[in-house]
Amino acid sequence: MDCTDVEPEIYRKVQAILREADGQNPGLQCDRGMLRWTLHKNIDQNPNSASIFVKVLVKELEKAERGGHKHHIVPLLHTLMYTIVKAPYISDDLYERVYDFCKKLLTLPKPYCAIGLNYAKGLKRERKVPGLFYQRMVIAEQRLRNECCPHQEKVFVFVDQDLIPEAISDALLHETQAAKMNQTPRTCMCYVITHTMQAALGPHCDVQALQAVLQHQPADVLEQCFQDVVAAVELTLAEVNADRSRHAERLANIYSTIIKPSPQGGTLPRGLSNVPLPNLDINFLPWEKDDQLRKELVVFCKSESQITEEEGPDLNPNRVSVLSNDSGIEKDFEEKAPSGLQRRQCIKRRVPDVDPMDFMNTITKAHPGKQTRTMHRLSGEEIETTLNLQNRPTARVVILGDDRALGRMAKEYYALRKFESKRFGATKATLKFYYIPVLVPQPAPSANKENTTASKAELCELSQYMGRVDPWYESNINPLCDVIPKLANMPSSTSQRLAADPFITDVISYYLRMGLQPVNFQIYLVKIYFSDLTQPPAEDTFLTELKADLQQPPVYAANKSSLTSKKKTMADAPSADVSIQYKKALLSSREKEVTLSLRSSGLVMKAIPSNETEDLVCLHVNIIEVTKSTNIGGRSFSCDTSTVRTSSIKVRSTSNASFTLCMDKDTRRTYDKVERFEVSPCLEPTYALQRMKAVRLCGSKTEDIGLAKYMSKSLMLPINTFAAII
Repeated sequence: MDCTDVEPEIYRKVQAILREADGQNPGLQCDRGMLRWTLHKNIDQNPNSASIFVKVLVKELEKAERGGHKHHIVPLLHTLMYTIVKAPYISDDLYERVYDFCKKLLTLPKPYCAIGLNYAKGLKRERKVPGLFYQRMVIAEQRLRNECCPHQEKVFVFVDQDLIPEAISDALLHETQAAKMNQTPRTCMCYVITHTMQAALGPHCDVQALQAVLQHQPADVLEQCFQDVVAAVELTLAEVNADRSRHAERLANIYSTIIKPSPQGGTLPRGLSNVPLPNLDINFLPWEKDDQLRKELVVFCKSESQITEEEGPDLNPNRVSVLSNDSGIEKDFEEKAPSGLQRRQCIKRRVPDVDPMDFMNTITKAHPGKQTRTMHRLSGEEIETTLNLQNRPTARVVILGDDRALGRMAKEYYALRKFESKRFGATKATLKFYYIPVLVPQPAPSANKENTTASKAELCELSQYMGRVDPWYESNINPLCDVIPKLANMPSSTSQRLAADPFITDVISYYLRMGLQPVNFQIYLVKIYFSDLTQPPAEDTFLTELKADLQQPPVYAANKSSLTSKKKTMADAPSADVSIQYKKALLSSREKEVTLSLRSSGLVMKAIPSNETEDLVCLHVNIIEVTKSTNIGGRSFSCDTSTVRTSSIKVRSTSNASFTLCMDKDTRRTYDKVERFEVSPCLEPTYALQRMKAVRLCGSKTEDIGLAKYMSKSLMLPINTFAAII
């Protein structure tokens, strides 16, 4: 296709993406995300058009910034940056134009300034060393070993088999395996070499000839060439006065050693060639045990040589069991023991050597910031600090499912943080969480579209909130909620054709690569006390919802008349007396204690805001109050729902009735015969530990001292999106 024909076609596709962002294509809602996918596929088919793509996109970005269409900036900017990653060659003036635009975003509020700063820093390096984005991305994702760029990543997709049928997980596994069928470490090293050469040398690099030579090289020669290219890139990046020409000179020397110039001379290649961006190495994990996240991280960190000290089977490096020869019986003591005191063998506690930087990174890596976050819009990527070490591996954790799967992951994350707070360095990995909603349609005889929509609104509450605050998440990720279940029902011929050009795998890869802005959701801790005093108290967490229904007490009667009377009373009033004590959540952070005594049939606590304009991080407690009235017709009862906003709450049944608690709409996490329960924001375990030590040593209960002053107080689950909250 001629360049004169390419630009209008690209412009039409970009305008279609903008109309989709505006919600002006209601007839194409089932195909949301396809426009972005086909746009980037065009670069693979026509690599010479990459520069035209960049020109059109940056022009539209400048127009959106001048015209006040800020909601267009995030879709266009992410599309532009992904184009730069995949592009075979970008001129210096185009790099400069994109870099200047990203600097303009620093004058805008969050999230635009955070995204602009992140991309401006990357573009400054990319302009100096073209191909750096691609090289570091492939090295980290494919875990290609080298000395200059040690950062490694791994993707874990947690599939709850109670929520996701086996047919769906098998279909996803088949597509991801087919997408990386011919994707070996040798192939990926060839991709890195050829893309880096072409990004630096442009049309002076004959990619076809280079690939032909590399394919026939022995493994040791190819690996040495790969190491030389990576070292040249990192050397130019480290030099203060180096520029693009110096970088091109270094790579031209390596290029000439690989491809020997012929004595007759050669002709330049006709144009740029496509170098594929390898698909992500996605690991699907059947979610069988509650501590699976911790175990997978420990194995991953060990495989990356991050933990050198061997641990016992219980993964606790601090306990060493020593066998005692003492029976504990006084007459068995040896008579020849000396009269002086002696240290006897017992359980020894080994204190591991902890690097100060690792310690500070451990206590701050969960969520940066000193104080408890009170506003949702404070979410987003923080400025990099020296504590974010480059050589720490990154574990990208993808939750597949609905709110029930997210609640289960929040509970596992809390257990992991408790584990790490007492065992510094046990899992030296940076965690990134991603959420892909998948809802399996429930077969019902009277199933209709309205019931399906209601079920999605109930079980995918968090994903719908993220779609409202981040329209690009709504366009690209939320459609997978319906698309992924359809994949399992496709005929084998259709699924094989799609596996050759995988849409779902590509969208997941795009999300993991470009979803850099976290939205932090508060995890709430629940302390549960049962009516049976012999049963010990329990502890659980929830992320989206806690539902408490009142159970009626059992009826005991001595005779038939009293039994009939009690049954009638219960039928008239299906409720019980409840005492509620809570702290009223206010924007001023001045908490106000409130105590209520009422008759209620239950309550529901919602942690996710009902709309994108609600900012305050708090619980919305919907209390169903039962009011009794007497009139001419007899006794009647009316139910009214009142809502309170609170940061913490205590609920107790003052009658013989008990509660049934359900966490995160998950019937597997149900507690019966509960007399009272307490809900409060879950504290960061490391902060709680340091706080407890400070109280014990200094007796200060009113203010944080020591390390506790610099720690995050609340435990948040950070779920990455494209723009955090717009």
